[in-house]
Amino acid sequence: MNGKSEFWEWFRAIGIAVIFAFGIRYFLFTPIEVEGASMLPTFESGDKVMVNKIGPKLSDYERFDVIVFKVDADTNYIKRVIGIPGDHISYKNDELLINGTKFDEPYLDEFKKELLDNGTLTEDFTLEEYLGEVVVPEGSLFVLGDNRRFSNDSRNPSVGFVPIDIVLGKVNMTIYPLENFSYIK
Repeated sequence: MNGKSEFWEWFRAIGIAVIFAFGIRYFLFTPIEVEGASMLPTFESGDKVMVNKIGPKLSDYERFDVIVFKVDADTNYIKRVIGIPGDHISYKNDELLINGTKFDEPYLDEFKKELLDNGTLTEDFTLEEYLGEVVVPEGSLFVLGDNRRFSNDSRNPSVGFVPIDIVLGKVNMTIYPLENFSYIK
């Protein structure tokens, strides 16, 4: 094999690898950096998470999935899905009620124990009070940050219900810093 054909073989192999890597990052998975404290204790500001972009396209988003969605050209939010289309959401005495049934939120237990004022992490509310709707509309999700006292989420009319078509994907794992590496359930 002469030097010229060996060069082209290497060039082709590297080109295919770059295209493959770009395809995976653009179409399947993408890293996102968490900014702010709205998802404490699940994520800290500066954590890098891996967003699965293809999985949710094959199946629906489910309650308690952690998602990333586009707010504007420069801003993404990371929040937890609490309500899916058709759900009636309310909180009473720091307990989540979906369609009248109590749901546990074990990812909040540690945070609730650390409250210094012995108050509630999530204030009492209903969808009607905040957004004027009885149930989550078709094609939308109701999302909350895990740090309920300090999260700009669906309770705020400026965010409101999140249209499914602006969701970038589901967060599957924290990848950085390494001491925070974990799979998200």
